[in-house]
Amino acid sequence: MKKTTSDVGLNRTGIQTSPIESKEAIQGALEGLPSSPGSELGIAEVRTEYAREGYGLGTVPVPATLKGMFTTAKEMLKGNKPTVFIDKLGERLGFERTGVRLYEAALSKFDLHGTWPGGPSREQLEKIMRDELSHFVLLREAMEKLGADPTALTPSADLAAVASKGIPAVLTDPRTNLVQCLEALMVAELTDNAGWELLIELAQGLGQTELVDQFEQALGAEAEHLLLVRRWLIAAVTGEAGVREEAGVPAP
Repeated sequence: MKKTTSDVGLNRTGIQTSPIESKEAIQGALEGLPSSPGSELGIAEVRTEYAREGYGLGTVPVPATLKGMFTTAKEMLKGNKPTVFIDKLGERLGFERTGVRLYEAALSKFDLHGTWPGGPSREQLEKIMRDELSHFVLLREAMEKLGADPTALTPSADLAAVASKGIPAVLTDPRTNLVQCLEALMVAELTDNAGWELLIELAQGLGQTELVDQFEQALGAEAEHLLLVRRWLIAAVTGEAGVREEAGVPAP
């Protein structure tokens, strides 16, 4: 049975559902009794020790081709550090690949739950998915032209994957509907836009004029994705609350 995001039911997570036990819990907190031995200082010490023993999130791989080694050496002679660019290319590559999977999952939610007034069509979701795939191909080709290995997991790609791992979890959770998934897609699109902006700055600084033009086109598409997701989400939430007209939400 299709459900909205604000159905009322037997939610027992709040303390008001257990007045007697909640009073005891509050009293215990006021008395300051620890729930376990130790303190936050002990936790901080352990984290610091682990950090000292750690090796970071990895490294950017050494160029495996003569072209890659030549490009890296040339830029380093100029005082630049091209490995930063390779690292960020790898980050966007991984993010765009994940983006394809996110919209594949969104399409499954659409097929199950359908849409709403001002919401997405299947064709629109498919278009965004194709855009994400084309951006992945663009980044793969860019890395190959620079002599880098697009299959390598760079440090920034690793970091982005860990930081955003909750987003695929939302999209693939059988309990979520399409509106709730748009909340997660909003986070992804905001991050994606910022990532492309940074990549363009790096490409400009390194004189990669051709890539700058291609990346700006990709950023334009991502900006459109963000606008659409935001509009769909606003239409869904305000429509469910019964305040769509009053909110003055523009039609997508």
